[in-house]
Amino acid sequence: MLEPDPKVVRTLLTRYASLRIAQAERESPATARELADVSYTLCVMMATTGIHDAVAKADALLAKGRTADAARAVEPDGESGLSLAV
Repeated sequence: MLEPDPKVVRTLLTRYASLRIAQAERESPATARELADVSYTLCVMMATTGIHDAVAKADALLAKGRTADAARAVEPDGESGLSLAV
């Protein structure tokens, strides 16, 4: 199965959250339509039928990417190569 691009998923999640906040603060038909579009896109991209499942799968995908990035950053001797100096 193909995995969505994490950058695109992150962008969609950010847009979804922003639209949810905007809709909660002041309902508008335009915001509701855009929220529905972003929700649908997230569901399709994450292969789910509900937005709650789509958000959970998107979060898991992004968390998996962070874990992989952290593992690559650690050198064989256990050091990350980052300076502890402030």
